[in-house]
Amino acid sequence: MNSLPDAFDHFAMRILPAGLSDAAHLRFQSLARYEKLECDQSLDFSDTGPHILFLARGAIKLVAHASRSRDQIVAFHFGGEMLSVPRRDHYAYSVCALRQCRIVSFPTADFLELAADDATVMGCLLDRATMSLQRCREKAIALGRKTASERIAIFLIGMADRIGNVQEGRILLDLPMSRRDIAESLGLTIETVSRRLSALRAEGAIETVGRSGIILNDLAALHGRAGFLCEAA
Repeated sequence: MNSLPDAFDHFAMRILPAGLSDAAHLRFQSLARYEKLECDQSLDFSDTGPHILFLARGAIKLVAHASRSRDQIVAFHFGGEMLSVPRRDHYAYSVCALRQCRIVSFPTADFLELAADDATVMGCLLDRATMSLQRCREKAIALGRKTASERIAIFLIGMADRIGNVQEGRILLDLPMSRRDIAESLGLTIETVSRRLSALRAEGAIETVGRSGIILNDLAALHGRAGFLCEAA
């Protein structure tokens, strides 16, 4: 993906229906704005209305900013995913690149007005919103009721589902976020994250490769450690 307009083509292939008219396609394209972020660069939405973002390439974290410079990582997102950035209310929001990114952004109200004319686009938005809500609920339960070990297991299971690469029966993760990011997202300390990963490694459930690579040797074992209902394991 060598240019920003290519990012819209990626969005169109993933989100817009094949039978969409040329006129409607052009309306979406005229509404789109493009951003290129290098690693650790941020895009601030404090003074704008709500936006819908499509991440054509890379990885980002959505961050909520509270008083006294207290920040909370709300979610991680990866290439091919859409996310909604709320308007500023009790908190301000930004996205920060974990790796070089190409982003297509739309003002939410204008995007929904266009999407209302096409049931396929609205259905796609509903599916992605439902998936995002499910992740938020999972995280809320983890933060409120799960142990540190369970939170780490749930995190790894989620990453396996979203960015895992299956090779010879094992799942390879190339995590773009730091251990600090993982800790802040899960409400843990860096030391706790490191200890829990070391314990999983000692048990043979995972292997670590360099600073960002994790190999999941036994996904079923992680499910057993996640504190799920037996029927859902």
